Amino acid sequence: MKDRIKRDLLDLMVIPGLSGHEDRVRRAIRRRLDEIGVASTSDRLGNLVAHFPGEGPGVMLFTHMDQLGFVVRRIEADGSIRLERLGGVPERALAAQEVLLCVGEGRDVAGIIANKSHHATAPDEKYKVLPYAELYVDAGFGSSTEVVAAGIDIGTPVVYAPHALSLANDRIAGTSIDDRAGCAVLLEIARRLAARKSGPPVHLTFTVQEEFNLRGAQPLAQQLQPDIAIQIDLMLATDTPDMAARGDMALGQGPGMSLYSFHGRGTLNGVIPHPALTDLFERMAQANGIPLQRSAQTGILTDLSYVQLVGAGVAAIDLGFPMRYSHSAREVCDLGDLVALADLLEAGLAGIGPNFSLDRDAYT
Repeated sequence: MKDRIKRDLLDLMVIPGLSGHEDRVRRAIRRRLDEIGVASTSDRLGNLVAHFPGEGPGVMLFTHMDQLGFVVRRIEADGSIRLERLGGVPERALAAQEVLLCVGEGRDVAGIIANKSHHATAPDEKYKVLPYAELYVDAGFGSSTEVVAAGIDIGTPVVYAPHALSLANDRIAGTSIDDRAGCAVLLEIARRLAARKSGPPVHLTFTVQEEFNLRGAQPLAQQLQPDIAIQIDLMLATDTPDMAARGDMALGQGPGMSLYSFHGRGTLNGVIPHPALTDLFERMAQANGIPLQRSAQTGILTDLSYVQLVGAGVAAIDLGFPMRYSHSAREVCDLGDLVALADLLEAGLAGIGPNFSLDRDAYT
């Protein structure tokens, strides 16, 4: 199982899929579902869903396919390319970064975000982080005419140059672990659901435009009207010196469960999970010997924040995997955590029977 998850993760990490431009990723996931023997459909936005019939409360189990990045904002006469940021891109991590201008399969163009030559950098510039609007991409072109002839125009999607590598101790590093790791875990769940004999109805879903203000999952949830929503995404790892005060979440110590998330910063949205689901996953983790870490964070927002508001309200919980260096070009996760997360999800779904109660008074 670990090898399957690793293969799927490494393969998906190197497929570009900016928010609103996830089609290559969706097609790759659909091919894998086809190989498993699982039928899937997509909607107008590009969400991909596989339905597994069953008895009991309906479950929407989902993760997002897209990644953050940029779109081309302006092409200068000298062939340099200006970018507009899409999603929470950290400006301090951009200078000298490799990027990929996504023209089309087999036609993508490599470039670099320029970094002023050190020998010409004044002392007062050495520790300054340039706003993204002042940066430009050098793709080797000498004029705007050459840029356009290569298929690049205003609105062309741009991502960190896709990269995936294995580190020591079953760690994986590279681009878009957020949230291709979630996609790899749900592909493993698809294999298990295809072989199960009983369980609740499950809508296994790969969503779009999460990094673009959480646009994709809500319309699909409105259509599916689930009773329960389980969202899979990263959990902020706090086992590095710069993050130690933020929580108690470590790579290699098992999957995570969010007890509180609140974004602030304008959206004023977040998730406090339903007690039936925290009880379920705590019991399943204990019964199956799966370590389960806990998270409570401000500054975090997932698709679930809006899915929970559909219809009469959806019982909701965020589960995930610890990850370091979020939204940078080199994120890091642990394969063992992904395996344990798949085991926890399988056990949790099996624990949702026809009489599973969502009455809060039964748990509080």
